[in-house]
Amino acid sequence: MSDTSPIRALAHLDLLAVLEALFGQVVVPPAVDNELLQPPVGLPRVDVRTLSFVRIQMPGNPNQVQILMATLDPGESEALALALELETLAILIDEAAGRKMARRLGLLPIGVLGTLVKAKQRGLISVVGPLIDRLKSELGFFISKPLRDEILRKAGES
Repeated sequence: MSDTSPIRALAHLDLLAVLEALFGQVVVPPAVDNELLQPPVGLPRVDVRTLSFVRIQMPGNPNQVQILMATLDPGESEALALALELETLAILIDEAAGRKMARRLGLLPIGVLGTLVKAKQRGLISVVGPLIDRLKSELGFFISKPLRDEILRKAGES
């Protein structure tokens, strides 16, 4: 299960293959598909329909989506509602409000940084530090120094 940001970030780093290697199939709701196909100005389009390991699925509970949309964007709302329906334990999500809501709903949020650490631990990538730096400089990711230090420690790079 994934929201938009982790897929966009991994696509930017040309590392979408780590999603399949780490998680097998990734399910995204239509709102995430739409956000990836119609990105903000300056960001490239990502077509997950071309990825064999991605399945697009509509959440079955529109009321749950509407409740979540009171505080979250459509992609996050549909992804969280779908994660609950599918009884998924973890969800790929980066934004603070979405991560907070995921925890409140009993889900484990995993962001792109956690995904990079897992990829390094599995030998899928060799370094995390330069990738974090690219996310910050090229995509404008906010990564505080304490968070960067923690991620590098977990990746065995500090």
